[in-house]
Amino acid sequence: QVQLVESGGGLVQPGGSLRLSCAASGSIFGINAMGWYRQAPGKQRELVAAFRSGVGTNYADSVKGRFTISRDNAKNTVYLQMNSLKPEDTAVYYCNAALTISTMKGLQHGDYWGQGTQVTVSS
Repeated sequence: QVQLVESGGGLVQPGGSLRLSCAASGSIFGINAMGWYRQAPGKQRELVAAFRSGVGTNYADSVKGRFTISRDNAKNTVYLQMNSLKPEDTAVYYCNAALTISTMKGLQHGDYWGQGTQVTVSS
């Protein structure tokens, strides 16, 4: 069974920084993509930043230059460093991973979500 465990959310003042972490565990054969989405109240979930195997990294225009996604392949972990935070960054941030997992039936592809972590930017 695959789990994505997120950490690092919280309350921060405008202009501040936070670092989110997401660790994937389970019978992971390969990571095809891994990244962060967010959902603000009353809005649709949107991509923030993600790695895609063979493609590279992409960011939402609204976070370019402020957020940086990084990863530790040995730990199956992805990080999101968020700087110069704005009130409009307030949302629940979700980790997402497209994985190839090893099962008794062989390799299978699946899309997985973390439980979400709240980020609130407010003075």
